[in-house]
Amino acid sequence: MTTPDLSPVDATPFERTAATVEQLEQEGDIAADFLEELMDIADIDGDLALDVKSGRAYVSLESDQAGSLALLSDPETVQALQELTRIAVQNRTGRFSRLILDIGGSRATRQRELETLVDRAIARIEAGATQASLPAMSSYERKLVHDIVADRRFVSESYGEGADRHTVISRG
Repeated sequence: MTTPDLSPVDATPFERTAATVEQLEQEGDIAADFLEELMDIADIDGDLALDVKSGRAYVSLESDQAGSLALLSDPETVQALQELTRIAVQNRTGRFSRLILDIGGSRATRQRELETLVDRAIARIEAGATQASLPAMSSYERKLVHDIVADRRFVSESYGEGADRHTVISRG
């Protein structure tokens, strides 16, 4: 059994500058290679698609076999695999990666869950609450929440540090 190659190309600290489209495409390629090796080890079939959107590399794992990605598409599993993939990319490029991983449509599913969460919070505000706090979530999910809240014509702000960072919604 082989393990994915995580050897660094450059041992300098990770740069946090905006990546070019070419660099994002490189991140996608490195991520795809890493994920293909993991899929081979776990004997999981699937197809990888790469894209660059909004200054991020997007990698999607899909399968034609019903249920073959069910365990992997759990939000916590997707988040963990995304972090492992980012680390692999960062170790190879020496740059900070904001790569997004989608497994079996998990991102669209999470988008719908966040919309429901925001709608419930807004209902509490419309029922008389001055604000509504959402649970802590990743920066990517908070960004989605801010966009959903703005579409609903409410205001949102993030509070807290690290893993406790959460969003609060109000009328504005």
